[in-house]
Amino acid sequence: MNNLNRDLSLWGAASIGIGAIIGTGIFVLIGVASGLAGPAVVFSFIIAGLTALLTGLSSAELSSFITEEGGGYIYAHKAFGKLMGFVIGWVKSFDYIIGSSAVSIGFASYLTYFLNIAPLQSIIIAVATVWPIVLTILNLKGIKETSKANTALVILKVSALIVFILVGTYYIMNHFNISNYQPFFPNGIEGVFSGAAIIFFAFIGFNTITIVSEEVKNPKKNIPKAVLLSFSISLFLYIGVALVAIGLLNWKILGLSSAPLEAALSIATNNFFIQKFISISALFATTSVILSSIIGVSRILFSMARKNLIPNVLSKISKNGTPFYSLILCGSAIPLIVIFSTGNLKELASIFNLGTLLTFAFINLSLLQLRRTSPNVKRGFKVPFFPITPVAGVISCIFLSSYLSPRAFLYGGIWILFGLLIYYLNKKTIQKIINLKQCN
Repeated sequence: MNNLNRDLSLWGAASIGIGAIIGTGIFVLIGVASGLAGPAVVFSFIIAGLTALLTGLSSAELSSFITEEGGGYIYAHKAFGKLMGFVIGWVKSFDYIIGSSAVSIGFASYLTYFLNIAPLQSIIIAVATVWPIVLTILNLKGIKETSKANTALVILKVSALIVFILVGTYYIMNHFNISNYQPFFPNGIEGVFSGAAIIFFAFIGFNTITIVSEEVKNPKKNIPKAVLLSFSISLFLYIGVALVAIGLLNWKILGLSSAPLEAALSIATNNFFIQKFISISALFATTSVILSSIIGVSRILFSMARKNLIPNVLSKISKNGTPFYSLILCGSAIPLIVIFSTGNLKELASIFNLGTLLTFAFINLSLLQLRRTSPNVKRGFKVPFFPITPVAGVISCIFLSSYLSPRAFLYGGIWILFGLLIYYLNKKTIQKIINLKQCN
């Protein structure tokens, strides 16, 4: 039996999206992006957000008539065939594993801050290695249980960001320091786009919703709504947090902090409980991102294995209704990446963003192709200003990727070549099995 349980409501699906979106990007990488863009990091958030929104709209339309598990992989598969579908699914799987590794490092950094422990690299790597294993075990319990845990984490971290905005705004209104916003473009427009390329990491979680299509009730209506709902809530909070953080603390100091929101909040209040609430919420936020990412990568592998693009064993379903072997593989791969990367968060984020930008470009291309080849299929949602919106989505993804690290392209290329090798070896093995059966 290769069918997953439809246990997710509209809010359950949206909370998975918010859980995957709000995490290391706002709690950790806002510092890195501020160091690149200065006070203009607000525009970095807007540029990254608009780039993601273009693909979010395309995802909403595609998910309104394609309700199979797999997200970008299944869209590329239906639009461009098995091979291209495999490449996108393979890249996105690696992407989720890299992303989870980066977020695990963010979690470990915040944990040392919260416990007031020296942030030694060895401690951070040890924590970042163990935590994904714990969350993989939770995933094995079932999507309903995982969704409940994720929803609780989402409520806590959204509450924390609202508290940060309110407390910070109150302080800024009473102690406004315009020097924190000057110069507004210290590194020019290049700095803004470099910040956007890094902070793009903070916007991509809505894609996870489309990946769990087969586990959502009434997917044709609920998935498009969940995609747009999760994105809107996250974008509103991000812009508010960026404006407040820059207003509280000089961008140079913010750019050097491993816990930027706590560093900014310490300017606004000495209240121990508020500071600790924000700090522990960063742990909730990063945990929910890892949780959602494990869901995402395991479901992509499950979907690909079900179509025999990778070994079929990864499509096996446990008695709890979860893709057991896919989850085990994910839970093993994430700690290995953490160890291999030696905790380099910025490098991991750059690699992750490249894979995501490639996936997003093909989501938009898939919509353009399927509008042409399947124009009469009933859709529950249609992208406004078609074809301008998906074309702009493709162009913006390509443009933003040009600001990423050259090493990201190197690692991405190696991973694709490795995947193609597995694809053809698996195809050859399946053909041999078919030939043997025919001979018998």
